[in-house]
Amino acid sequence: MMNIAVFFGGRTCEHDVSIVTGVQAMENMDRSKYNVLPIYLHRDGLWYTGKNLTDISIYENFDASKAVPCRLSQIPGEGILAGDRVIHIDAALLCMHGMHGEDGTLQGMLELCDIPYTSAGVGGSAAGMDKALMKKVFLGCGFPTVPYVEFLRTAFELDKDSAYNKAESTIGYPCYVKPASLGSSIGITKANDRETLIAAMDLAFSYDRKVIVERGVENPMEINCSVLGGEGIAEASLCEKPMGWEEFLTFEDKYMRGAKGGKGSKAPTRQIPADIGEELTGRIQTMAVDIFNAMDCKGVVRIDFLVNKESGELFVNEINTIPGSLAFYLWEPKGVSYSALLDRLIAIALKGAEEKRKNSYAFESALIESMKGRSFATGGVKGAGGKLGGKF
Repeated sequence: MMNIAVFFGGRTCEHDVSIVTGVQAMENMDRSKYNVLPIYLHRDGLWYTGKNLTDISIYENFDASKAVPCRLSQIPGEGILAGDRVIHIDAALLCMHGMHGEDGTLQGMLELCDIPYTSAGVGGSAAGMDKALMKKVFLGCGFPTVPYVEFLRTAFELDKDSAYNKAESTIGYPCYVKPASLGSSIGITKANDRETLIAAMDLAFSYDRKVIVERGVENPMEINCSVLGGEGIAEASLCEKPMGWEEFLTFEDKYMRGAKGGKGSKAPTRQIPADIGEELTGRIQTMAVDIFNAMDCKGVVRIDFLVNKESGELFVNEINTIPGSLAFYLWEPKGVSYSALLDRLIAIALKGAEEKRKNSYAFESALIESMKGRSFATGGVKGAGGKLGGKF
């Protein structure tokens, strides 16, 4: 039986959404195959584990005394240190959303610790989190995306009028102002004029050091598609159309609509499969797989598209490298249960780690011996040229 660590929570605005994804996943894991180890990353940066962390109610008023502090062992392959115990981990199921979990930081830690994990790697995760970098990848690979302009907070604070003028002259109205590295629609505002643009940029910069301003799509319709796979093998899910969608889904639309007392995780009504015809469905599914492969993803992702309903023009909006609820609802109509989806994610993680371990990390050279007796007081080594020659 394999030990699977489920990571969720985190120092991110999407902390609560991540908890829901993590608890959902743990409830659907096949306990005849896996020993499930919850790893909860608190907002303060501390990590906790414990059997009671599978209960969603514990997070409403989290009491750290009812959990066990833990951390990753720095010894590759060892796993989790929890109290005086060392718990071997066969794979990590990542249910993290947003910064410090979906952006390549946690993936890098797991790489160093030689623990297989279920999401895209460091590069794909980083590019998938930063909307400005993501768009550069999309454009470089020839995928259609809406025009945008990006701003950094330091430059913005020095000359706000120049930023407003650039957004107006380059993008125009209506436009959407977004924090570059957040998801779940947090901090996103539609701007129709200078007054709303000013408020929108102030809000977005309160969440992130980088902000993008995107041109609005005329007659927009959102269509989403998931992709599952890894190591060059990938398949697309059915497409979904969020119902009641007009311009964009807010955080409340995505996670709180229809839930008791305004809290919960009930998603907006979805139409699966989307009634968009075979031709458009095929274009979206093909492009989704191409994007997945171009960004060297693995595991399960969700890619969000925008369509001009009148012209049929298609734009890729963004990729979510760890989608909410792991996009299980897009796979169930294809006959893949949530439990089976988790089985496939773990198998993909193990396969990816197996491929990585085929790499050689040793290269024999006489460099160290040649440096004996040399002074390092001046000059450099890598790229220095000179007596060392070549790239040295």
